[in-house]
Amino acid sequence: MSNEGFDFKKLISDSIDTLTKPKEYFESMKTTGGLVEPIIKAVIYGAVAGLLYFIWGLLHLGVGGALIGGAVGFMAFIWVLIGSIIGLFIGAVVILVLSAIAKGNIDFEACTRVTASIMVLMPVSALLSFLSALSFKLFSVISLLINLYGLWLLFNGLVYSLKANKKTSQIILLVLVGIIVLFMLAGLGTKRATDRYMKNLDKESREMLKDFGIN
Repeated sequence: MSNEGFDFKKLISDSIDTLTKPKEYFESMKTTGGLVEPIIKAVIYGAVAGLLYFIWGLLHLGVGGALIGGAVGFMAFIWVLIGSIIGLFIGAVVILVLSAIAKGNIDFEACTRVTASIMVLMPVSALLSFLSALSFKLFSVISLLINLYGLWLLFNGLVYSLKANKKTSQIILLVLVGIIVLFMLAGLGTKRATDRYMKNLDKESREMLKDFGIN
């Protein structure tokens, strides 16, 4: 970042490098310099994600249509910003614990900077959230891939920025992958159960209307 203020060009460059060259990015990432930079970074990612969700909400597309849109759009946008800040510090604590397990750097600022970098996936996830309006299964697969890539970024952050033990980090990565896959399968099962319930409810409602002579 520049001495005169926040460097947006570097933010864009860092974001691209995080997504396309995570090993190289986390190897060269600064782990010191204050908390202002990672906070601004998280807020910008949250703002972009919130704006995308808001747009999808106005268009009644994807999860944005369910979460934001209409009169509550602005407040939802604010909540996404607040959530990005809260998520930054919660994520930093989680990464600190994982780094401690893997005998890596447990400096809170370093963990916060790794977290802020991983949050580049927020706008990516928001951008693709409209797919849920097209196909829930497709959206689930895309969400799984994004989450798995997030774990890959986490692995690189642990090993190359926080200097955590590589083998231990690999075990952590595999455990987290298993948890995410289980949650996805559970979510799909819940969705199917909900769909069946709604179909049965609709069928019963139609039969009830017929009993009252209403077509």
